[in-house]
Amino acid sequence: MSSSFRSRRTLPIEEDGEDAPRADLLPGHQRSDRRSASSTNLDQHVVLGSHSPGHVVVDLRPTAANVDGGGKLELDPVGRMPVHFVLAFHDLTYNVGRPRRMAFWRRSRHVETDATTARGGGARAREGALLLDGVSGEAREGEIMAVLGASGAGKTTLIDALADRIQRDSLRGAVTLNGEPLGGRMLKVISAYVMQDDLLYPMLTVAETLMYSAEFRLPRSLSASKKATRVQELIDQLGLRAAANTIIGDEGRRGVSGGERRRVSIGIDIIHDPIILFLDEPTSGLDSTSAFMVVKVLQGIAKSGSVVIMSIHQPSYRIIGLIDRLMFLSRGRTVYYGPPASLPLFFSEFGHPIPDGQNPVEFALDHVRQLEAIPEGTDELVEFSKAWREKALARAVSSAACTGRHDKPSLPLKEAIRMSIARGKLVSGATTSTGDNGTAAAAASTAKVATYANPWWAEVWVLARRAFTNTRRTPELFLIRLATVVVTAFILATVFWRLDNTPKGVNERFGFFAIAVSTMFYTSADALPVFLVERYIYLRETAHNAYRRSSYTVSNAIVAFPPLVALSLAFTAITFFAVGLAGGAGGFLFFALIVLASFWAGSGFVTFLSGVVPHVIIGYTVVVAGLAYFLLLSGFFITRDRIPSYWIWLHYLSLIKYPYEAVMQNEFGAEAGRCFMRGVQMFDGTPMARLPVETKVRVLEAMSRSMGLELNSGSCITTGPDILARQAVTELGKWSCLWVTVAWGFLFRALFYLTLVLGSRNRRR
Repeated sequence: MSSSFRSRRTLPIEEDGEDAPRADLLPGHQRSDRRSASSTNLDQHVVLGSHSPGHVVVDLRPTAANVDGGGKLELDPVGRMPVHFVLAFHDLTYNVGRPRRMAFWRRSRHVETDATTARGGGARAREGALLLDGVSGEAREGEIMAVLGASGAGKTTLIDALADRIQRDSLRGAVTLNGEPLGGRMLKVISAYVMQDDLLYPMLTVAETLMYSAEFRLPRSLSASKKATRVQELIDQLGLRAAANTIIGDEGRRGVSGGERRRVSIGIDIIHDPIILFLDEPTSGLDSTSAFMVVKVLQGIAKSGSVVIMSIHQPSYRIIGLIDRLMFLSRGRTVYYGPPASLPLFFSEFGHPIPDGQNPVEFALDHVRQLEAIPEGTDELVEFSKAWREKALARAVSSAACTGRHDKPSLPLKEAIRMSIARGKLVSGATTSTGDNGTAAAAASTAKVATYANPWWAEVWVLARRAFTNTRRTPELFLIRLATVVVTAFILATVFWRLDNTPKGVNERFGFFAIAVSTMFYTSADALPVFLVERYIYLRETAHNAYRRSSYTVSNAIVAFPPLVALSLAFTAITFFAVGLAGGAGGFLFFALIVLASFWAGSGFVTFLSGVVPHVIIGYTVVVAGLAYFLLLSGFFITRDRIPSYWIWLHYLSLIKYPYEAVMQNEFGAEAGRCFMRGVQMFDGTPMARLPVETKVRVLEAMSRSMGLELNSGSCITTGPDILARQAVTELGKWSCLWVTVAWGFLFRALFYLTLVLGSRNRRR
């Protein structure tokens, strides 16, 4: 396509008017209006690439099915563009009571599309709660379909079923797009799902939030300036210009309003202009005006060429005027499906006419609730709804036979997607170019739609930048951790001030090392809430392939590392010389490295736990208990050669063992001639310690004569290697212990990645 953008005027949101603003156009992309074919440009083609397994390939050549001999698009008999996308679902049934085998490990990615297995009679029947019971319908491009019902009626369940967020073995029925089974990779590429909760980073501004979403979802072939222009256009379309530089905010920080927050949530999921948009109660918790503005934006998205399906609790009269199709559910069954305008006739024929001046939707919801309160429930209404739809279908078939106009998808799925891209829809990862003189490429022109819009390294860069921005604006978190480490280091430095080379000094060094190493791991527990807080943001963003799980894992480690360096240097600088540790400059450097490695391993351990445990309190309990076990069997309280054989495995798994042995060897193995017990010091800690020094010297001389050794008050009795042997710190050298500690950090981050892969399926079971 053309490399330059044409200027386009941005229309503000208006509550009155025929059409809602279009919140989907990339500035300058040539796109036809849905009511006029003359402006449609099909001379665009897509760069031909190898058809790797990670891509969906769509033919972009004009075909006879939609272009006449003169090169113009074919219109329907009333002069409008034919419908390109129809999302149909038939007999969807979801039973949560059926037994499942190893559901956690299943890698199924597709909704079951065999309608013959939908209701599963006979041997396939299972007892349990039916959240969906034979629900059928369709949603069309250019329209908003709203799913209504009381709490527990199955609204969100139906949205999840259509969005492929329910495991295949739990869902029965058919979900198709233009008659072809829908699910898996294709659905992720062409759709978006807006959750009910506004899952946003509170310290980012509206513009930054949308810009980071653009960098995730829009391909690298699009320049940074064009992505920024797209974001600015979208801000105007969403009516967020006044709040563009305001932070999102949370309970403790004032930010945007609830309606603005909801529109930002929609914006981050439509930044790539999806063909299908699912929304779970987008107006929940909003006032009437804010709710109307949100649905007005959705109307604009639908008119731009998207299928919009949303659940909604109780829409106002103005919102009903923006909705094209309604589906009422009651305990998982359809009690009405059709346009809002047909509600009065529907209930009139059912024998319960809607009073004049009353909101038809409110009447319908109230009447359904009344029926649910009686023993018979809504059975009669469900049967009447089926008969009503069959009669309406017969009328539609008869009308189509008379007019010659069949309101069905005009194109197969891949050709419809090709048309959508040609109109300017920014399907993630689609890369386009123009041939010579703006003509389409020859027969080989295809669209390669990547699973991910950007390469791995680009995702890591964007994720790291976003995390650094968010961290920079919450400096109190790092400062609190730094203060904890500094205070702990100061206390240790003053308590263990200038330890001497006596047997008591040796034992005091043992205590200092054990507490110091433990501090590294316990203060790493602050990393626990990071992913627990971001978990649902991560799930939302990866549900539709905004980035890879591996990218998130690597960026998480990159962002966590610089603070660990600062903490390590602060702790080492305060304690090393104050305590009087050995080794000089080399010993100082190694001590700083092993402290950093300990922080790294502890941070990795806590990060892994954050991917496993569901709550912060549970996580802290596991961290404290686990580190207590590691300290117990690290070799400080009981040496390795004294640990019972049935617990020795936990000694080798102890994260504290390796840094503890490393600092021990750095201290007691640094200077070969350093002595830690001389002459009469050997009597310290024994009953003979209370004897006068002269008596100790005579006893030492007597021992020297009887043993044939030259012992005096200045003789060295114990050296550093002797202490290491006595403590059973002999298996690994200090550098080996350092590398093992570093390896623990990488291992736990690899395990964290596995928890993301296995435990973050974005699906119900």
